[in-house]
Amino acid sequence: MPEPDHTTSEGDRDIRILVDGHGGDSAPTMVLDALEMVLSPKFAAQFSASLAFGVVGQEEVLSPLLRERGIENRISLVAATDVIEMCDSPSHALRRKKDSSIHVGARLVRDGSWDALVSAGNTGALMAISKVVLKTLPGIDRPAIASMIPAVNDGCTLMLDAGANSECTSDHLIQFAIMGSCYMQATEGLSAPRVGLLNIGSEDIKGTDVIKLTSTKLAETDLNYIGNVEGTDLFGNDVDVVVCDGFVGNVALKTMEGTARFLASSMRKELTSSLVSKAGALLARSALNRFKDRVNPGKYNGAPLLGLNGIVVKSHGGADAEAFVSAIAVACKEVDANLTDRITQSVQEMVEA
Repeated sequence: MPEPDHTTSEGDRDIRILVDGHGGDSAPTMVLDALEMVLSPKFAAQFSASLAFGVVGQEEVLSPLLRERGIENRISLVAATDVIEMCDSPSHALRRKKDSSIHVGARLVRDGSWDALVSAGNTGALMAISKVVLKTLPGIDRPAIASMIPAVNDGCTLMLDAGANSECTSDHLIQFAIMGSCYMQATEGLSAPRVGLLNIGSEDIKGTDVIKLTSTKLAETDLNYIGNVEGTDLFGNDVDVVVCDGFVGNVALKTMEGTARFLASSMRKELTSSLVSKAGALLARSALNRFKDRVNPGKYNGAPLLGLNGIVVKSHGGADAEAFVSAIAVACKEVDANLTDRITQSVQEMVEA
């Protein structure tokens, strides 16, 4: 089984990213197109360490495509005989497809052959397999899906959980807050990320008993906890990490995606409704292109599964190659920042405090 060279010429470890060759609606073509892009000097310039990439999946499918692109000598091919389909249940994938690309990739991350796994495949299967194979970090009961959301003034907000845990205790939510704070420190360079608890109002008297208890406990931690926040704050500049259970988080995330599609469709319709509208759209083309780039979901693609004893990043299943590159960049940032150790240390400090 091919493995990447673990050291650079100076003796430092590479950032070694393994991608699932069969995950996503347009895989494997989309995945290999993305791998071509990350081989560019422009992508590598974002990171201080050298990069090494691999793709895991069926050799008979992936090998010809690597040769076709002329990158067979730059991308390690790791063999896996099975594929997890989007329709497979997590339990079926976990028990019956142990030589799938996700299974093999998770085991190689666990064993230290690769630093991270990136997949656009079945979310439930990816979470279930990753949790069983990699386990959770000390002090973390459940992993959470974190999602980056664009905010005003070119900022961003990290929301977690975005769908992994539909019911949570106050302790789970506090663990999410710690992990989210660590993530924003490590990847966005924030010294004291502002943490908010998603609620139906900012007042302390509002929310469920779990939310009220969580708020009380968070106020006693060393986190930069700013209190309850509402859905309208997700796109603002007053909070950096928003904590919620996976049910609420997933509904909020899907509502955002639906709203973005509605606005884009409505804008296209209005800008092409008459000659005057078309002329105005032509004059405002530069501004419209900047707006389109700002709200492009692909730019924020790549949801880390935080809390695992290893780095796993989930890409949107419908991602194109450029969006999948964004997910790979998220994995590179986590490895570069040594995120798993930072989370472990923060949880331990919180326990000892």
